[in-house]
Amino acid sequence: MPLTVPLGQPLQGGAVVAVAYSGGRDSAALLHATLAAAQDAGWHVVALHINHALSSHADNWQRHCRDQCARWAAEGHSLSFASTRLSTQPQAGDSIEAWARRERYAALREMAMTHAAGVVLLAHHQRDQAETFLLQAMRSAGVAGLAGMPREIERGALVWMRPWLGLPRSSIEAYVQHHGIAYVDDDSNEDDRYARNRLRQRVWPALEQAFANAEPALAAAAAWAQQAHACLDELAELDLATRADARGLSLSGLFDLSVPRRVNALREWLRRQTGRPAPATLVERLGDELRGAGQASWPMPGATLHRRRGHLVCVLETVEPDSKASERESTLQLRRAGTYRLAGWGGALRVTRVKEGGVPLAWLAQLELRERAGGEQFQAGLGRPPRSLKKQFQAANLAAWERSGPLVFSGGQLVFVPGLGLDTRVIGLPGQAQVALSWEPLPPG
Repeated sequence: MPLTVPLGQPLQGGAVVAVAYSGGRDSAALLHATLAAAQDAGWHVVALHINHALSSHADNWQRHCRDQCARWAAEGHSLSFASTRLSTQPQAGDSIEAWARRERYAALREMAMTHAAGVVLLAHHQRDQAETFLLQAMRSAGVAGLAGMPREIERGALVWMRPWLGLPRSSIEAYVQHHGIAYVDDDSNEDDRYARNRLRQRVWPALEQAFANAEPALAAAAAWAQQAHACLDELAELDLATRADARGLSLSGLFDLSVPRRVNALREWLRRQTGRPAPATLVERLGDELRGAGQASWPMPGATLHRRRGHLVCVLETVEPDSKASERESTLQLRRAGTYRLAGWGGALRVTRVKEGGVPLAWLAQLELRERAGGEQFQAGLGRPPRSLKKQFQAANLAAWERSGPLVFSGGQLVFVPGLGLDTRVIGLPGQAQVALSWEPLPPG
């Protein structure tokens, strides 16, 4: 009973592939199948386990996962096990499901970066996608919510993949039974305080009895929503190209659009400025109030919007640095690929080997990390003149949150700028050992 792990992109031998491994049936099956694929491809696999510390059985599940990985490694598989225990707790009024999901992905990202993994595999399947579509519909979600989970998405320096998103749950159950794979049962799956559990226990059996093809049909509906969402994103890109610049969002240009396109463009512009979806109530309110004359302001999470001289401007709130990380690192030595956490800067510098288009590794033996002081010059491409960082950021249409992180210098030469990448003047020659740099902000909390 073979199951493949289609990654959709080739990975070189020696690549590190991470698998989110809770110990449950689906993730155990995915880890088992990934190990089989890794033997032929020459990958190293790292199993990432998150101990949420919510169940009295959580420590037992962690031991089960660690022991199972040890057995598979003893059988000759290139496998290592990594785990972390969540140290935060849900705050009053928090959804436990939302808190656990947010903290889980933040922890997975940090562990994957620490182990130099470029890909993280998640075990969601067709039934999960169908359930997500229904849950989002019950929350009155828009197209983005109904699109459910993407099969593949790149965030920062990591690619998150769900290779089995189109696979029926029954296929995974058969695979586990055929190979006799041991897994744990999470007792919280029976707790009907959680919306997904209520759907699985009360709604899904009746739905499947009435509509035998419910699982593939709803998953297909999510796929249609994903396509519609992609079209809306492309339309917003076209509309904002001539209506948004360093001065803000042109209100006269915005109101030249039809109402649906106006709302779509406004929503996307707000997301670019803040890095998060804008509340639907705010978007609706702006549609009614932006036409007014004179200056006006609207608060939103993490920022304030201002109407100034015919433009909508977003001013982000200033976040005070963590007292524990108030002293920012000023120097760094890079002698090999890997991930270098810089707590004082609120992120990590990721170093990846490349064959061309990178900076020679020899340049990075002694680096300086600096804040912007003004006057820095950055060359964005061959044949282009060096320009000030301010102009480069404006040309790239980067929001403030996308520019966070240190400027990296070597011997007085600017090497790397978060959001812009490597300065062209440091790109290496063929035959030199080269690396690419990328900046990954750390999750809050």
